[in-house]
Amino acid sequence: MTVLSGLDQLKTISVDYSQQNIALLCHPASVNKDITHAISIFQSIFGDQLKKVFGPQHGLVGNVQDNMIESKHYDHPYFKLPIFSLYSETRVPTDEMLKDIDVIFIDLQDVGCRIYTYIYTMTLVMKECARLGIKVVILDRPNPIGGEQIEGNILDPKFKSFVGLHPLPIRHGLTIGEVALMANKFWQEPCDLKVISMKNWKREMYFRDTHLPWVLPSPNLATPEAALTFIATVLYEGTNISEGRGTTISLENLGHPNIEPFSFLEEIQDKIKHLNGFKLRPCIFQPTFQKHARKDCGGFQIHVTDKFSFRPWELGQILMREFFHKLKSNFKWTEPPYEYEYDDSPINFINGTDKLKSWVENNGELKDLYQVEADRLEAYMAERNQVLLY
Repeated sequence: MTVLSGLDQLKTISVDYSQQNIALLCHPASVNKDITHAISIFQSIFGDQLKKVFGPQHGLVGNVQDNMIESKHYDHPYFKLPIFSLYSETRVPTDEMLKDIDVIFIDLQDVGCRIYTYIYTMTLVMKECARLGIKVVILDRPNPIGGEQIEGNILDPKFKSFVGLHPLPIRHGLTIGEVALMANKFWQEPCDLKVISMKNWKREMYFRDTHLPWVLPSPNLATPEAALTFIATVLYEGTNISEGRGTTISLENLGHPNIEPFSFLEEIQDKIKHLNGFKLRPCIFQPTFQKHARKDCGGFQIHVTDKFSFRPWELGQILMREFFHKLKSNFKWTEPPYEYEYDDSPINFINGTDKLKSWVENNGELKDLYQVEADRLEAYMAERNQVLLY
């Protein structure tokens, strides 16, 4: 049975929004089950009430590759609407942007990972709307990596950034609507919030189970499977290890020019034998852009064999430790800036703690990794249980 997203459910809402000026925050993946874009749907339902459209990181049309590459504001040539970028000179909507708006709808496909900026664009919009008395309506969408599995450490507030504003684990197990409810209840001044829930979605579902079309939520997440391996590979944005950007399977690959993949896999096999649900395929890939462009990188493609038992965060941390000690001086931590943070190592903002960088460098033991992961998890789970919609 096909899941119906909040956008698919839009016509079923009982609230009357007539005589109100409407704005929409969306991106390329904001489509219904028939692959019709949200802007077209909103114009068909609300007509001239739709006054403005906002876009998140990577732009309204998803054409911008990297972090800290900003999108411009413009007038859309087809929809005849002003488009405001919330990844521009500002990541917070200004009073002028929100002027004369009564209600803003948010329809963004999240990927279930703390290190993904759309949830923070949403909560920053909510914060401003609370201040200005603007209603917020979230059109809920599936968490593509399921709503049950939780992984990774809770964000240390000392490392708050645009890839981590709230005390979430890296794999949070929430839909974007549930993240909004948590923000409204626990993290910031509450706004007038409504979540339009999905129909037929179950927490155990991964994206393929929904029968919904996959549209890239950002330029390098080509498949739903990449959203799962992303939990492991996004960590490598803080290193000189290629995470496959510039290849056709970005964020499923990891590699470096100084790695011979078959012998390296033999060396690390005992370190990962306790983990299940995946196979590391030794491979050589050549990125066309970004890290090690036009150089052969030896490493692995991560093949998920059982999505329910696969723990990508733990795999990503263990592989980073092994890459670090194998490559020695050829391994480099990325230098600042990263997502507008200039004062510390990017890996610490990505991880949301400095303990994991130390764990890697000191060849840490698994028990210490698990201790970092468990810290404050019980409190998070208690709060999470108060907002679950499904």
